[in-house]
Amino acid sequence: MNNSVGSLISDKDVSSFVQKGKKMDVYFDRGLDVDTTPEGFSTPSNRDDFKYSPREYPQVIKYMGSKAGILDFIGQGLAAVHAQGRPLVDLFAGACAISGGFGHMGQVITNDIQKYSAVIASTYLKRAKHIGMFDIVALAQPIADRVLESLPKNLSYPTKATSLKAFNEIEGRNRKLIHKEFDTSHHLFTRMYSGTWWSAEQCVWIDALREVLDGLLDAGEIEEPDFNLGLTCLLSAMAYTSQGTGHYAQYRDAKTLEGMADILKYRQASVPVIFNRKFKLLLKWHLDNVVDRDNQMLSLDYRDCLKNIKSSVVYADPPYAFVHYSRFYHAMETLVKYDYPQIQHMRGQIVKGRYRSERHQSPFCIKTQVNKAFSDMFDGVKESGSDLLLSYSNTGMIDIEVLIDLATDHFGSDYKVWVNNIDHTHMTMGRSKDRSRKVEESLIIAKKC
Repeated sequence: MNNSVGSLISDKDVSSFVQKGKKMDVYFDRGLDVDTTPEGFSTPSNRDDFKYSPREYPQVIKYMGSKAGILDFIGQGLAAVHAQGRPLVDLFAGACAISGGFGHMGQVITNDIQKYSAVIASTYLKRAKHIGMFDIVALAQPIADRVLESLPKNLSYPTKATSLKAFNEIEGRNRKLIHKEFDTSHHLFTRMYSGTWWSAEQCVWIDALREVLDGLLDAGEIEEPDFNLGLTCLLSAMAYTSQGTGHYAQYRDAKTLEGMADILKYRQASVPVIFNRKFKLLLKWHLDNVVDRDNQMLSLDYRDCLKNIKSSVVYADPPYAFVHYSRFYHAMETLVKYDYPQIQHMRGQIVKGRYRSERHQSPFCIKTQVNKAFSDMFDGVKESGSDLLLSYSNTGMIDIEVLIDLATDHFGSDYKVWVNNIDHTHMTMGRSKDRSRKVEESLIIAKKC
């Protein structure tokens, strides 16, 4: 079914959807400490020839440690090392705040070993020319209807709160679908995740929407940028129907009436409705803002990425803490790969988090490996003849002063190294008792002399 993009979205919808990065999940209290910039190098206060001003862009997922709220601060650092014609390399792209905020400024090479990151980056950087002609939800409706008709009839949730016992019995019946045999091509989420972060019905819709996107791509009706935009909308619909706290480390159990009521609220959320809403708004922003600039999306280890770039401006935002992003966002990776992975077991039982048995373990999250990880990064940047902007916080795995000394040692006399700082609130996404935490964010800058 064809749709006119102009008829789908109002200007009011767009203005309520697109938010300036600094107004999102992270807030800062004081500005750039320009006094730490070494003599002879440009700062925002004394440079008028070029500025990195972040554009307004739509965030699509909930993401721990997102830099969307400090893009102005990062932009000031980028301006201090800018050289016309060099690409901006986002080495640990994650949810792609750099591509979203600065994708209009020049060529961007975005990299992250997690493949979902490249999908999101494509939405900000690669022009999708065809997907607006299709009503994805309408195409998925008969697929979802057929699968729902084939499932047991006792999986539905009540519209109002019931007893804890009755509610948890429904949850248990949903989870038992992991043992069911399916004869359909797309049943990964229905089998693996029913009764966890999503209900069986929500999982059926996730699978059906993925099946439609695959079918359109395979038939040549859409191209890869179109597919990635649709998949990004599905990642977003997953995030905002999930009963979790913003990540997929472990789903919540209904242990109290209050907890049950909150989980039930998310069980009632409609995947197709939220997908459609995001699709219309994101497509309008995309068509208004995205121009191909020979941008690239990579899914490499950071060391391999650095070996494959020419002289660039490298922005690096590695993990700060001991928690691995592959654990927190494995369900997103599974949606993108759609590879029916083996699930991790412990003592003969499926682990509650339904983790992929093979997950990336970042050396930046391992105390005994973090120093070497940074050393390898500094060496890779230097060998490529690039400049570096490194985001890190005073709550990271390595002390910030030690990190500055390490950078100075590795870059040597060929580089000037300095640091700018800013206070902001880091969202923990529910992984600790405090949902947010005041930290000092540092931007370590290494510029070639």
